[in-house]
Amino acid sequence: MRGFEKISIKQFKRDVVGDYNKIILPVRKTKNSAGYDFHLINDVTLNPGAILKIPLGIKAYMNEDEYLALVIRSSLGFKYNIRLCNQIGVIDSDYYNNSDNEGHIFIAIQNEGSKSVTFKAGDAIIQGIFMKYLIADQDTASNLRTGGIGSTSKGDKE
Repeated sequence: MRGFEKISIKQFKRDVVGDYNKIILPVRKTKNSAGYDFHLINDVTLNPGAILKIPLGIKAYMNEDEYLALVIRSSLGFKYNIRLCNQIGVIDSDYYNNSDNEGHIFIAIQNEGSKSVTFKAGDAIIQGIFMKYLIADQDTASNLRTGGIGSTSKGDKE
């Protein structure tokens, strides 16, 4: 049980300026591809040194012992020196349909190259790879997620 859905129109109107119908569900391009390509909803220009936070209009569901790893498409790193600001995004299984933002996936990208780069709506920019994870014998985590981005780290600051 894993896959992708569009966020609701209500959530889209909160988070995105654009056309809901331009959301493309992530797909693998070949039968042996590990990653599902995520596509942009809007055109984006990224100037040298700039950072952009980009809503994708997508949420992901998966088994409890899985997460979705988000990585920049390798061609963007090689050709343009574009990177994800957090290097690898981790979408936990309990991020799906959380109370803050429905599990809406955002990315933050940075242009570390020397030239502006423009991407068009529909361009694939990152890929998501579903991964299993293991739990340590001593693990005692029992809290439930109550929020969206960054909500699992709130306990670290208290």
